[in-house]
Amino acid sequence: MTDNAAGRFPARHLPGVVVRDLPAPPTSVRKVIGPGVVAAGVGLASGEFVLYPYIASQVGLVFLWAAAVGIVTQWFLNMEIERYTLATGETALTGFSRFWRHWGLVFAIMVYFANLWPGWATSSATMVTYLFGGSPTWIAIGMLILIGVTLTLAPVIYTALERIESLKVILVTLFIVVAIAFAITADAWAELPTAVTAPAFPTELGFALMLSALVFAGAGGGQNLVQSNWIRDKGYGMGAYVPRLVSPVTGAEEAAPSTGFIFEPTRENLNHWRRWWKLANQEQALTFALISFVTIALMSLLSYSTVYGTPGLANSVEFLRIEGQTLKTTIGPWFGTLFWTIGAFSLFAAALGIVDYTSRLAADVLKTSYLPSRSENRIYFTLVWGLVTIGIIVLLAGLNQPLPLLVIAACVGGLMMFIYSALLLLLNRRVLPPEIRPRLWRIVALVWSVLLFGVFSVLTIWQQGGKLVDWLG
Repeated sequence: MTDNAAGRFPARHLPGVVVRDLPAPPTSVRKVIGPGVVAAGVGLASGEFVLYPYIASQVGLVFLWAAAVGIVTQWFLNMEIERYTLATGETALTGFSRFWRHWGLVFAIMVYFANLWPGWATSSATMVTYLFGGSPTWIAIGMLILIGVTLTLAPVIYTALERIESLKVILVTLFIVVAIAFAITADAWAELPTAVTAPAFPTELGFALMLSALVFAGAGGGQNLVQSNWIRDKGYGMGAYVPRLVSPVTGAEEAAPSTGFIFEPTRENLNHWRRWWKLANQEQALTFALISFVTIALMSLLSYSTVYGTPGLANSVEFLRIEGQTLKTTIGPWFGTLFWTIGAFSLFAAALGIVDYTSRLAADVLKTSYLPSRSENRIYFTLVWGLVTIGIIVLLAGLNQPLPLLVIAACVGGLMMFIYSALLLLLNRRVLPPEIRPRLWRIVALVWSVLLFGVFSVLTIWQQGGKLVDWLG
């Protein structure tokens, strides 16, 4: 390693970085709002609509503490992922690949395995049938095709994604306001303090279920890694030097470098860095963390108000059917219909975000490490339609929540987070200039993340691996 900033970057597997000045940051956090909203929008899926409300319906609000712990842990993870991209314009996966060329490919494969079954599209389609009837399979296939067309025709992919996920967050927020006014009971509000005064780990609902809820509150798995791509397309820091993904049909493609940049720690660059870092932290806290926790808490309150103590509830999309029917009976037909409508759109928007980030991560890896002369835009759209096609094949084959894919998703999600928590610690401490490396308390947070997801990985593989063996047998 040399003393200059660029000399710290391993260049055995990838080209070195170019030294450039860090662009000046905006003057207001409002101008960087977006990536955290997208993260919250994609993450507002089964955990917020099914898992935590289901737990609340069974044991009350005593497990909401886990959502706070999970979201805070992921906030620290997201910020370390953003730290590297802010400083270099490279994604965290590219940074990992500087240590070993195939790290990016390993994570891309893991993300694909976790998302092969089109679960969110199927769940959204099922909610549509509560409103209009029809076949969930064919509705889900139509949704997958619509997702592919939307991502193909949007001139700038990130901009379209930000608008859709922002609309989703606004609609969910409006629904919650209506729920507070009409549906959440005084008993539910009175129960809320038990999340702090009487926290519990209700293993009677299943240890794997509880642990999954703890570590995947908000986002989880590959979704945290894609913060690199989303803030780069938003123009954060050195990401301003990297062109955004655009449509091959309606967008104007620009030539893009396969690797990134670094700035020398001059007084002006460090002043810019401190402002960028403050804005990025504020954006994630005010959007991803706040939106995710408030949504989980209030949807849990709604569940407690309507179906707490109801026997025989299922931890699946069927739970939403029963909750919607109860809301129709207790509040009025209009409210149950609104609940299903918002839920269907929310899960559809999550499915769109999942197709985007799965394809976006893989396209970045392939372009950077294996196909440097190819267009990242065209690689991305090939992967989008490949994932849509796989989803359609899975649905036409009649695989309704296929056990092997669900077991693989549960196992690889935690394992992925365990590995990249450790790699982030290595990357940001070894490669970045000393002036912008994580401080002690953030290092402690990363060590906690390694321990949390390491334990989760071991326990999940131990429990879920047996199910997979039984299925294969």
